[in-house]
Amino acid sequence: MLSVLSPLSSESLPLYRRNHRTLLVSCSSVSEVEKPPADLDPRPGLRRAARFPEIGEAKRVVLVRHGQSTWNEEGRIQGSSDHSVLTTKGELQAETSRQMLLGDSFEVCFTSPLIRSKRTAKIIWDSRKDKVLEEPDLREIDLYSFQGLLKHEGKEKFGGAYRQWQQDAANFQIDGHYPVRELWDRAESCWNKILAHEGRSVLVVAHNAVNQALVATAIGLGPKYFRILLQSNCGVSVLDFAPRMGGESPHIRLNRLNQTPNSPVTFGSSAGRKTNARLILVCHGATQSNEAAYSDFVYEPLNMLGIIQSQKTAELLLDLKVNCLVCSPRIASADTATAIREVQEAADCLGADCVPRFVEVKKMLELEVESILQRAHKISRKAASFQPGCIVDLNDTSMLELWTQSKKAWHSLLQQLFFESESESESERNVVAIAHPAAHIALITQSLKLTAEWMDSFHLDAGSISIIDFPDGPEGKGVIRCLNYTAHLGRWSVPVTRSLGNDEEF
Repeated sequence: MLSVLSPLSSESLPLYRRNHRTLLVSCSSVSEVEKPPADLDPRPGLRRAARFPEIGEAKRVVLVRHGQSTWNEEGRIQGSSDHSVLTTKGELQAETSRQMLLGDSFEVCFTSPLIRSKRTAKIIWDSRKDKVLEEPDLREIDLYSFQGLLKHEGKEKFGGAYRQWQQDAANFQIDGHYPVRELWDRAESCWNKILAHEGRSVLVVAHNAVNQALVATAIGLGPKYFRILLQSNCGVSVLDFAPRMGGESPHIRLNRLNQTPNSPVTFGSSAGRKTNARLILVCHGATQSNEAAYSDFVYEPLNMLGIIQSQKTAELLLDLKVNCLVCSPRIASADTATAIREVQEAADCLGADCVPRFVEVKKMLELEVESILQRAHKISRKAASFQPGCIVDLNDTSMLELWTQSKKAWHSLLQQLFFESESESESERNVVAIAHPAAHIALITQSLKLTAEWMDSFHLDAGSISIIDFPDGPEGKGVIRCLNYTAHLGRWSVPVTRSLGNDEEF
């Protein structure tokens, strides 16, 4: 059965406040901690004006967090201390990352000087002849008196300061320092050194917090986005830099976030916070227009590659119990939704009780963006506007139209995630949305509470998935668990670090 969704009404959010009063009170308890006199973060949605050096040609930077360390395993606050080493699991994670990046001809590797990072870099760099460069500013966040404490010790010893670290990290103060703000300044300094290197393909091996800061500062997000861009042990993130004329800072796009050695869909904590609500954005598989110059794909189905991609995605999602599938009315999205539904229902029937479970598929008109892209194409006459992830050719009017429509879709998806549960006793809620990559790029900006100008800062491939967790409910920023994940596609995936041609545009 297919149904059409309506946007979330403004009356629905106060209902969430009434039903989840305890959560909201606990999140506001940081008011008892004295705030600093000034907040370096701009108002929500406003891009930070970081200045990066001019580059002469396209550059790709691959960020990797170190493998699991002994202090990760013990639950200690590491910060920039250097007393932990990789566990056996951490060594294996680093080896998996090495294999993931085996085909890339990196020209240089930068690493944090801390032992856990250097060991991870050594494993990934393997037999390459070039020397690994240690960069002190790539060390993990400086947490001063917090370092070395178990989490419960931090709560007992520092009380209000520890609560502020957990709930308002951008304004967190300890020992006369604002660690997250210092980290953001350090990350911007790192970019000046990384981009000054002549290499077109750069590997950076560092840590959780500093990699978050590197991603955020690259695309213009301030310290309030700390813990929003997840970095798992040995997770891989990719940033693309394109030169601009006239000495301007390069155009920067987040190509991939947190592609992990293990499946990203298994439920767990989200940046250290418990979450039981998850939105999975599935880009429909390839169609004929993905592989050729402009063609009329208004009602175009998946091609053979797209069918394979949809099946691979359905298999990956078997690790989750999908509560609801929401898709664009377009054939490619609807067919992808059908593939996921059939695999979910078949898996339920294979259980011990063999009780089939019906997974409802709902069509959402607001997820249909192809008509906007088609109108933009007629104006620009550039086929690139239709390619997955390539929305930079859209004019401002089309970009704003796409973003405005995505806002309605976003509210409708929140309705499905938080207000349309089958029972109050559900331990977790997973909603899968299937649409064109451009639709999901716009939804990611909605999740991060960003304006339309940010949409050209993200890239998604056909058949990819992106996952957003909601530890703070529908009103908080979603935590991006991964973006443009394609490892599940196997040989049919887009390589994490595909080669950059001299004339490549992104």
